[in-house]
Amino acid sequence: WRRMSEGIPRHVPGNVKFKVSSPPDTAELRQSILAYLTTHNVMTIASCDRNVPWAAAVFYASDEFDLYFFSNPKSRHGVNMAANSVVSAAIHEDYNDWRVIRGIQLEGRAERLRSLKLQARFWEVYLKKFPFVKQFFSLAGQAGGIGDILTAKVAGVRLYRIVPQTVYFIDNSKGFGHRDRLDLSK
Repeated sequence: WRRMSEGIPRHVPGNVKFKVSSPPDTAELRQSILAYLTTHNVMTIASCDRNVPWAAAVFYASDEFDLYFFSNPKSRHGVNMAANSVVSAAIHEDYNDWRVIRGIQLEGRAERLRSLKLQARFWEVYLKKFPFVKQFFSLAGQAGGIGDILTAKVAGVRLYRIVPQTVYFIDNSKGFGHRDRLDLSK
């Protein structure tokens, strides 16, 4: 009876500890999330079209909470995002102990960047984080061998941005399933 009155589901073993804490200071939570976004490189985007979900990992660069990435619009997630801009994403490391999992889960909207101003901002943010990409794209313009292969791949690439509406910061070191919510839609 005690476990049910504490809001712990019956199927959870008795030795699992849930830690309930008061919500963190919003400014502190914002800074923790921004620091995590800055120090990580890969996000997994979840997109959906016609009730068929899909997940794809992409390199990203962040500008505050906006997440920039490039991809081919003919890829499965590119097609999905064109049909349904509502996406979710996860950013995390590959942990071997669930008690120390930390990461980001978010929901928001993906958009293809069409204006020159947004594309210029994309490149400013992206090249600052990944300077090697400039060399990658310059190799694509060279004729012969690898240049021809890269040119074909790069020709289909388009620039995207995810604008999160809600971000969750997961930190199992504070308790199993601990996550703090930041609402960016206000």
